[in-house]
Amino acid sequence: MQKTTLQYIFSPRMLTAFLMGFACGVPLLLTLSVLQAWMSEEGVDLGTIGLFALVGLPYTLKFLWAPLFDRFIPSFLGRRRGWLIIMQLALMVALFLLGCSEPQQNPFGVALAALLVTFFSASQDIVVDAYRREDLSDIELGLGSSLYVNGYRVGMLLAGSGGLILADHIAFGKVYWIMALCMCVGLITTLLAREPDIEAGTPENFDEAIIDPFVEYFQRHGAVLILLFILFYKVGDQMASTMTMPFYLDLGFTNTEVALVSKFFGFWATILGGLAGGIIILHIGIMRSLWIFGILQAVSTAGFSLLAWWGKILSVLAVVIGFENLAGGMGTAAYVAYMASLTNKKFTATQYALLSSLMGVPRVFMAAPTGYMAQGMGWFNFYLFCTIIALPGLFLLYWVGRLKK
Repeated sequence: MQKTTLQYIFSPRMLTAFLMGFACGVPLLLTLSVLQAWMSEEGVDLGTIGLFALVGLPYTLKFLWAPLFDRFIPSFLGRRRGWLIIMQLALMVALFLLGCSEPQQNPFGVALAALLVTFFSASQDIVVDAYRREDLSDIELGLGSSLYVNGYRVGMLLAGSGGLILADHIAFGKVYWIMALCMCVGLITTLLAREPDIEAGTPENFDEAIIDPFVEYFQRHGAVLILLFILFYKVGDQMASTMTMPFYLDLGFTNTEVALVSKFFGFWATILGGLAGGIIILHIGIMRSLWIFGILQAVSTAGFSLLAWWGKILSVLAVVIGFENLAGGMGTAAYVAYMASLTNKKFTATQYALLSSLMGVPRVFMAAPTGYMAQGMGWFNFYLFCTIIALPGLFLLYWVGRLKK
């Protein structure tokens, strides 16, 4: 008997995807905005704070050690859950150590602890991504990916906004200890979850673990075209979002207005978009969803140009932000599901780590000059350009879709 949509949504596998997403989302901002706030409070100079962005490198380079998680199987709980328990316990210890550090007296110690947090956090991401791909059937992949992304965003909200609110009442170090305890959600989920079957086998040596995943991928028809699509599908959306805060403030909106509309209203629109995207993918498939959501992303980016044209109107701000976050949430759900669908289950950890690392390239390199572009073009033309730059991704999607036929 075919399952209903509600049966898919409320299945144990979807709950697992959501809770694992939460566990992956908690550590991210603890080495970014929360750590920056702590160092600023301690009087660390801006140059040193800026350099701390480098502790995020493990998230970009995680494909380098991902083969270890495909090659070796711990002696307890299986290949995925065994590694997850190890990484989650190590991450909790690293967060505790970071909470014990002293930013003003020993910035090097803080950097080392933060680097340990990002390393174990990136490692947890690798294993969770592989687990989700192997645990979910192809038809469940889109919905499961959307719930994972939503869980990730809830974890980020808890650590980012929740952490900063807590820091107004207790010391920053204790905030990190509390967040370390919040990682127990991931531990309990891992212990109670099922271990996916190893249907495709495991690599038997390092050559098979390190070289074969790349050889297997690049032997596919259209492999380079798919990589280009992954690079360009969300580039317009990512470039636009980089400059939204300066844009809002330049139009004359207050910090309070931006916080209420952009952070609160926008957050729930993203959550709704992710869930809606997962349900739509469940019914029409990943490729058709990529088309619909890609077009909606481009249209929502054009909404910022309209806001620049009309100026400071709070209701327009709410509509533009709500639509952009809704479309972005749907697009991300399909994007993540598509990348997962590309992996060979024998090399899931390695191939997904490579693809997800590639996903972050536009966010770093294409977003870097956006400030100069907005300054030179003006806000209206800048967001119009971000809309146009989304079109190559849709053009590539046409050719990627033909590879399936």
